[in-house]
Amino acid sequence: MLLASDCMHSIGMLLHKDDEMGKEYGLTATQLSDFRFLNEMHYDDRYGAYFDFGNHTEKVRLSWKEMINGNGYPSRELVRDVLERPKLGFVPHIGYVSLFPFMTKIIPSDSTILESQLDLISNKSILWTEYGLRSLSRSSSVYMKRNTEHDPPYWRGPIWMNMNYLILSALHHYAQEGGPYKDRAQTIYSDLRSNLVSLSLTYQITPE
Repeated sequence: MLLASDCMHSIGMLLHKDDEMGKEYGLTATQLSDFRFLNEMHYDDRYGAYFDFGNHTEKVRLSWKEMINGNGYPSRELVRDVLERPKLGFVPHIGYVSLFPFMTKIIPSDSTILESQLDLISNKSILWTEYGLRSLSRSSSVYMKRNTEHDPPYWRGPIWMNMNYLILSALHHYAQEGGPYKDRAQTIYSDLRSNLVSLSLTYQITPE
């Protein structure tokens, strides 16, 4: 939302659109980039990570059930069973969503939260692989599990190059900034860049 509102505000400025909507986008971007406000809403000290906040329960499963289709014939479908009423709170699954503040470079370079983000990125038991960063921690209860019968786990483990690019960009940014984590950011940047380049070359299609 920060990136979207900032882009809309920038486009408005470029086109000299000084109307109320343009100003609103600017105010929204300013609010969402407030580091203190961000931490109050989304940072969990217990995990050292950012999480979505909303109604959530871990008591969910997919089950095969007999259904009657539109023609009146029975069929089997894989449906979601919610076994416990969702409660308002953090959604405790570490993945790309936990790195969005890092990707948008709004974490101060001297913040200990930046160190926590670097820990998440480089931890082989969570996101790090030799091919790039997973979209979801392999320790998550929903890692590589379907959301529904027709919704494969696209964002529940597979590696997405666009997200890895944004993370790589942020690592490069922090490697250039002053602060106690500059050298570590540079090391992780070099290792991740090497992994992503190797992956791209491995799957490159050679024209016939």
